[in-house]
Amino acid sequence: MDAGRILTSSDKSLPAWAAGLSASEFLARSPRVADLWTPALVLEEAALDANIAFLADFAASRGLELMPHGKTTMAPALWRRQLDAGATGITVATPWQLRVARDAGVTDVMLANQLSDLHAIVWLADDLAARGGRVWSWVDSPEAVEVVEETLRGRDAQLEVLVELGRDGGRTGVRTLDDAVRLAERVAASPVLRLAGVAGYEGAVAKGRGQAPDAAARTFVADLVDLGRRIRPLGDDGDAIVTAGGSAYPDVVADVFAAEGDPATRFVLRSGASLVHDEGYYRSVSPFERAGLRPAARGIARVVSAPEPGLVLVDAGKRDFPYDEGMPVPLFALSTAGRTDLAGARTRKLNDQHAFVELSPDTALRIGDIVVFGLSHPCTMFDKWRVIPVVDSIDDVDSAIVTDLVETFF
Repeated sequence: MDAGRILTSSDKSLPAWAAGLSASEFLARSPRVADLWTPALVLEEAALDANIAFLADFAASRGLELMPHGKTTMAPALWRRQLDAGATGITVATPWQLRVARDAGVTDVMLANQLSDLHAIVWLADDLAARGGRVWSWVDSPEAVEVVEETLRGRDAQLEVLVELGRDGGRTGVRTLDDAVRLAERVAASPVLRLAGVAGYEGAVAKGRGQAPDAAARTFVADLVDLGRRIRPLGDDGDAIVTAGGSAYPDVVADVFAAEGDPATRFVLRSGASLVHDEGYYRSVSPFERAGLRPAARGIARVVSAPEPGLVLVDAGKRDFPYDEGMPVPLFALSTAGRTDLAGARTRKLNDQHAFVELSPDTALRIGDIVVFGLSHPCTMFDKWRVIPVVDSIDDVDSAIVTDLVETFF
């Protein structure tokens, strides 16, 4: 985060003495994780760096580009780490997120959505004229083309768009290849749009890993590549993009993209959750679980009640930890007596500010003990925090040092 940003009492989990200090002044005191108030979310420095390097190497070794999805973290400081490691841009989901990225100095941004807000269309045209760079949005209907044309009528502007392919019963995107080609013809004829390639999200047509979902994802990506090949003659002589790849099927997407081997096409992966990985959903579906990714985030909470044997309640709930793709996983506890592994423990349910943690009968935790949680689904992890400490270790909470602060924008 900005070294001069003044910390306040509204920065959840930071100690009371941090209020009024700048971020750099706070870090200069080498604060320990033990100084943080609970609940807290922390990121491990080494795991972040390793995950970023792993995905960058994975993409580069296959001749692919990486524009990771920034909506996962909405943290420009983390985007910068990914860009410094070789990412050629950042992906976002809404015009407001696009504005955050551009204001943060990200020149090349993919908007994985269709522009329909007239104010956003005008802003983007003006912003590109003023600051340069490139922005690619998606389009899946002639009506969307007409909205942009009407909004920019009489203006000297041209926006780059990718024709989005979808599937019946899925999310957005043109439902058939033939309709997608016809839409590409419409885009190519527009005075205010440039046909810049094709896009899709294989995670909208497949769920989980296994023979059937992997085949569905592979077929979809192959159709996307075919669409890119079919519409290429409609475009100009500039570059063309084919993009897919969430964090569940990046291996499938990369295999199909690499097999195409077209030097005139920019094949772009958008995997965003791989930056943090997790202890739940992505651990179960990511092809990189054993290959190099490791969880970079931990939740920290404190026991506030032990009302009956085998049950404790801690001071973290739905407003602190993600729960839509799996409950927080109790990993270990820390007390004055040392570390206690919590094998067999589980989070039974979450209230707004409480987690119900069931323990094995031979485990006893006391009021004030720390419980460290593994978390699932990074996409709903960061939005609950304005400032997230980065630490040098997440296995030794008592002595670990806060090395950085990451600011989010949600």
